[in-house]
Amino acid sequence: MDLYAVLARLTDEGRAFVLATVIESAGSTPQKPGTKMIVLEDGAIFGTVGGGAIEKQVIDAARALFDAPETSRVLETHLTHELGMCCGGRMKFFLEKHAAAARLHVFGAGHVGRELAVLAHHVGFRVTVYDERPEWASRERFPEGIRVEQTDPVRAAASLEGGPLTFFCVSTHDHPLDQAVLEALLRKPAAYHGVIGSVRKAERFKLRLRAAGFSEEEISRIRSPMGLPIRALTPAEIAVSIVAELIQLRRKDDRRK
Repeated sequence: MDLYAVLARLTDEGRAFVLATVIESAGSTPQKPGTKMIVLEDGAIFGTVGGGAIEKQVIDAARALFDAPETSRVLETHLTHELGMCCGGRMKFFLEKHAAAARLHVFGAGHVGRELAVLAHHVGFRVTVYDERPEWASRERFPEGIRVEQTDPVRAAASLEGGPLTFFCVSTHDHPLDQAVLEALLRKPAAYHGVIGSVRKAERFKLRLRAAGFSEEEISRIRSPMGLPIRALTPAEIAVSIVAELIQLRRKDDRRK
């Protein structure tokens, strides 16, 4: 098995995992320093560090690390009869947690949408941008690593799944389109439902959402205007204010984890 290919795939998918590496061994041991194993949150593994009770200890320690505040720890084990292993050696492992990546979906590839996508990508969000206009949803306008889809934003919004590490930012070129995208997103679980615009625009949207049957609890999820109040004016400044707010929420979630 090519563990590096697995690491690349898991990273590309934004999935959480722990990489366990043998860093020391003494005496008779089933694996030597440099051996690696990947552990997922459900206990599934790729690779092996020796099997049996020693491997179970590593898996248990890795799964505990997912819920711990630290990102790494060292585990030392002794291959004794108590573990049902007769090797009599000693092994030390370095466990390194790779957290699931926060996903940002940006609806609208205009000036603000582009600046928002680029900055969010630089600070570690996995970014996808949606716009039906070919001249705006152009691969050449965005750096490598940002996914760009030339598609109907409403249809894209309806097809998405949410989650605790999902962030939605709506900033299309058209207010009715913003409204339609928001309606498609608002009942999906997410860490952030943001819509660009003024306080007045947000109030108009809320009135229409009430008329469309959305509950007050659902409407309360909306962040509009988006971003921290730093008096941003330019597209780049607006992007800074929004990404700062996204980071604030993402870090809050990290502390809970």
